[in-house]
Amino acid sequence: MRNLKYILVLITYNVLLITCLHGQDLHFSQFFNSPLTTNPANTGFIPDADYRIGAHYRNQYSSIMATPYKTISIYGDAQVFRDKLENGWLGLGGVILRDVAGSGSLTSTKAYASVAYHQMLGNSSLLTAGFNVGWANKRIDQTKLKFPDQFDGKFFDTNIPTSVVLTNNNVSYFDIQVGMNYAYFPTENIYINAGYSIQHVNRPLESFLDASADTTRIAMRHIGFLNAILKVNDNIIINPNAYFTTQAKASELVIGMNGAYNLSGDGQKQLIGGLYYRLGDAIVPMIGFELNNVRFTFSYDVTTSSLHNFNGYRGASEFNIMKKGFYGVGSDRQTLCPSF
Repeated sequence: MRNLKYILVLITYNVLLITCLHGQDLHFSQFFNSPLTTNPANTGFIPDADYRIGAHYRNQYSSIMATPYKTISIYGDAQVFRDKLENGWLGLGGVILRDVAGSGSLTSTKAYASVAYHQMLGNSSLLTAGFNVGWANKRIDQTKLKFPDQFDGKFFDTNIPTSVVLTNNNVSYFDIQVGMNYAYFPTENIYINAGYSIQHVNRPLESFLDASADTTRIAMRHIGFLNAILKVNDNIIINPNAYFTTQAKASELVIGMNGAYNLSGDGQKQLIGGLYYRLGDAIVPMIGFELNNVRFTFSYDVTTSSLHNFNGYRGASEFNIMKKGFYGVGSDRQTLCPSF
């Protein structure tokens, strides 16, 4: 019976891979540590630094697949022209993503360059608008796939012809995202930020089947988030977050909070912990630390949906490393959010 369940999972996986792959987007549980994929207006939207660089890694379904989903992201952004624009600045950045889904069958490579403009509104708020333009490529190896019509009742037999025919196993396209952000910081202990973005504004074609059909265009993805940075006392800063995204008929809601504890008095050493919940899918605990403005965080998706019957509650592991800094040594520029 257990083997039958695994076979059904495999069949479902292959069917979804072919029929729905044009609507799938890469995502991270630590969305707050992947700023440029969440909203292009986050480019240069760095309240406590002038620049940041980072890397992200996600490993999913390793408990039920011989070759799990692996997603890698490398990103960086910076503030420029702060001394040339009155009460504002530009943000420039870029991100490269690569995703391998199951046995190397589906490989995605994406690269985006982004720009945003940030304008102070008085002394306690900030408004931002940004966009990015990128190139994406997806390729698939049909010889590594198995389909329901190749199942003989006991095993998958690749010698059995399949009715699934791919007209193209390599597709590329240009992609555009836009977004806006607003931040409010009435005191040095309170910082509130909300943002909204639309991905795939140009609705590019993406299909290994009939590339001429309008249904193979990527649906626009809407993302909204709300977060706050609150300084409780000299040793504790908390960061509640909420994230919602919808694309076609799929939606995702993540809520939770992480916090930092000051270990060194000057904030150079911090202990980080957090807990998030993806509605109807997973609980995501997180732990990490920060040393000299380099932050390391690790999270794990504990599956709470019916999929836990197959993966034993083991969903995905995720690791992020991020470095923030100021231009020059001894910069005295005031940060916009609470800090130690």
